Amino acid sequence: MTDSPQTYTDLRSVEQYRKLLRNLHTLNATESHATLVRMLEGLLASPLGPEEQLEVLESARQTITFVQHEMSSRYAAHPLPPDSAEDATLRQVVRLWTALSTAYARLSEGGSGTDEFRAQWPLLAQRRIQYLGQVIIEYFRAHRAEPPGAWKSVHAAFIEAERAGVSHSRVIDPLNNTWKAQSPDEAYIALLLVDLTNPYGRNQRELNWICRWAQRFAPYCIMQSTWEKDDARAYGLDLSEDHGLRPIALIGSRPGMRRFDGHRLAAQIKAMLAEFKQGTTPASLGLGDDCSQPACARLLVSLYRPWGMSAAGRRFPRRSKKGSNKICTEWDGIGLLVSGQEFIPPNRRQTMGSRYDMNVITFGARVDNEVMPVMDPEVEAVRRGYNIDEWATVDHSVSGFRLQRKHAGQRIEHHQLVGIKPSDGNQYLLGQVSWLMYEPDGTLMAGIHLLAGLPSTVAVRGTGVNVGSHEPYLQGFLLPEITAMRAPATIVLPGGWFHADRVLELHNGASRQVRLTTLVARGTNFDQATYENIVS
Repeated sequence: MTDSPQTYTDLRSVEQYRKLLRNLHTLNATESHATLVRMLEGLLASPLGPEEQLEVLESARQTITFVQHEMSSRYAAHPLPPDSAEDATLRQVVRLWTALSTAYARLSEGGSGTDEFRAQWPLLAQRRIQYLGQVIIEYFRAHRAEPPGAWKSVHAAFIEAERAGVSHSRVIDPLNNTWKAQSPDEAYIALLLVDLTNPYGRNQRELNWICRWAQRFAPYCIMQSTWEKDDARAYGLDLSEDHGLRPIALIGSRPGMRRFDGHRLAAQIKAMLAEFKQGTTPASLGLGDDCSQPACARLLVSLYRPWGMSAAGRRFPRRSKKGSNKICTEWDGIGLLVSGQEFIPPNRRQTMGSRYDMNVITFGARVDNEVMPVMDPEVEAVRRGYNIDEWATVDHSVSGFRLQRKHAGQRIEHHQLVGIKPSDGNQYLLGQVSWLMYEPDGTLMAGIHLLAGLPSTVAVRGTGVNVGSHEPYLQGFLLPEITAMRAPATIVLPGGWFHADRVLELHNGASRQVRLTTLVARGTNFDQATYENIVS
């Protein structure tokens, strides 16, 4: 099917529209999407009355949601640069959400229809807010900065619902997985909840869960227009601004401000976490059949404070700073840059076997396990094929950096371990990617959370009856205790290595055994854990 100027204004009955929707199963996602856009954009120019137009919109919602999901999955796995091949897909998805919200909005304009149809205003308001919110969520999904005016459009729709006196009126919504109903203010609060979760720091699965849970938990939150005392730690919202909730301490009290109250939600999350400890499944708590433990519990714990408590004050203030940072994302490259030398397993002779003996015959005997430092680790890293990118500093604090990169570079992912050397530093540190976002001009913004302490490399391997002397060592990192930051000594291991009470053999000059105790952080390619030494 080719894209054409047809907008289906010749369809003259609800049944004709339903037939069009039924026939979409013969098309691929792209063709179905183009058809739905043309159908919606032509609907309000059709001879159908308001009641019939609303019936068409309601009939199309499930199909639209499915097709939109299929389209957005093309770019949701990784941050989407503005000049990428799937940038057009994002624009198409946004166009359809916008057309849907516009269609519902126009049905409520000018008091059209009968008194009976005016009873549908709560539904029209809820749908309009929901789909304006989906525009913003789509940019979260693509890790792209929201377009100017996107938040103001949602605020304006919420204000109109309040003025019409329908903001608290619940309407049937079959697409709401938990409640099968939602009010306009619950649709609004659900979007605000998603925005509070650091959406640019979430992967595809996490963001899908968060969006679903926001719908589930929105009824436990309220937006207050008046409150007894000012709480600087609370979140507030200025409806004239083009953004979501902000700490009141940051934006200050203003006339007409709303205050977010999620204390009831805090109790709900605590109760759910207690249920998890009793073995209750996420699905039985209404979190979704695809939610698995322990990932589900970890994510819910991370949402407890922003959703249910208050705005966490920044532990370390941010400061503007000019300069550049060098970043490496490859595990072995990070080790070389941190230690200044090539990683050589302590049992290299055993693992090489006859190859080691041939080297001795060919090149002469040399000290086993001898590690030679390199003259310039960065030059050596590049020579070995490891990429080192330059990132400009936007601002920084003791705990991390906000950086930007205007040029193409190595691929970088959420929750990934990176090696980073600030322009005023002389040693590489370890950091975790906390969030990523593309600006409209293609600039990639990133938040890097520093792992406390100066890292050192260590050789590590498992222990047990099935582990022999030929078991290879892999490279890990040790981070010392930092008392001033209340940071315990930790070990950073390849991803998936952490199991509570697992015993590992470490080698950094001498061999010793440690027992892993608590998981501190888990990223896409690493586990960070506390440990205790085993005294033999």
